[in-house]
Amino acid sequence: MKIPSRFGFYAILTDPEMGYEHLTILLVDYGISFVQLRMKEKKKDEILRTALIMRKLTSGSNTRLIINDYPDIARECGADGVHIGQDDTPCEETRQILGNSAIVGISTHSPAQTISACKEKPDYIGIGPVFPTPTKKSPDPDIGIEGMKRMLSLSLVPSVAIGGIDLNNLPLILEAGAENFCMVRQLTRSKEPEKVLREITEIYRKYYPD
Repeated sequence: MKIPSRFGFYAILTDPEMGYEHLTILLVDYGISFVQLRMKEKKKDEILRTALIMRKLTSGSNTRLIINDYPDIARECGADGVHIGQDDTPCEETRQILGNSAIVGISTHSPAQTISACKEKPDYIGIGPVFPTPTKKSPDPDIGIEGMKRMLSLSLVPSVAIGGIDLNNLPLILEAGAENFCMVRQLTRSKEPEKVLREITEIYRKYYPD
């Protein structure tokens, strides 16, 4: 296993209010295990430029850089891995592009997808959306806390809860057994991201103090 089963906060950056560079430095300083670059509907050269900046900032740190959707960009910038959706490049083909040492994550939105994804032997899966979210133009139906618990119980790899998670409902998913989670808008839309990150850390440590 390339990654631990429990690593806590998995950051996803999409057009952050304070900029990709500022947020990446902050996440590295806080020792956050993962930062994913997700730039939907942007040209690949723009994504690569941003990825190269983030790779320079994360290089040699405990923060792994993951690129959303594009194995070729992940390879070109030297990222630690890639995150793929249900309709993206299959896991095996992604590993052929990036090599076996790369981290590959897969999004899942139902128990059936969780079972199917685990058969591909990714390094982790995303589980959600737990709550309604406007992050995607055509979001999948939210699975709720019970759906999340069901999918967590079926997963054979580290799992990350995602979708509509904020500071108010974070305790709910942690109480329900989620060890890892994404929180997108609350961090990226904030003009005080460090304050948000401190609160995320404080809440998480109440449930996982070690």
